[in-house]
Amino acid sequence: MPVFVDDMQAPFGNMIMCHMWADSDAELLAMADKIGVQRKWIQGHPTLSLPRFRKASWIHFDIAKSKRALAVKNGAIETDRYGPLEHEAKLDLASGVAARVERGKKRLERIAGARMVGDV
Repeated sequence: MPVFVDDMQAPFGNMIMCHMWADSDAELLAMADKIGVQRKWIQGHPTLSLPRFRKASWIHFDIAKSKRALAVKNGAIETDRYGPLEHEAKLDLASGVAARVERGKKRLERIAGARMVGDV
């Protein structure tokens, strides 16, 4: 189960941030530990997130570019800005719930279309 990092570049203070996520909480937390990101900064996790981060729609970390480089060096897979959406769509497909599967298929079609027109 891989860990992923996207190519988002959002300013935060004097840092440039991106997202890091994984297929499992265990792998995400292991990578956070390995690259020196404190677990308290996880976002979207129902029990581990700080209260202000629990509202995120998916479990991830916002990490600085320097941490992104460490994650890649330690095996994280680089994705484009659609990576998080694609990940969520694949989770929908894997759920087996008909409505979620259909939503996942539609999401993947929209992502593929956006990538084809060069909107990445």
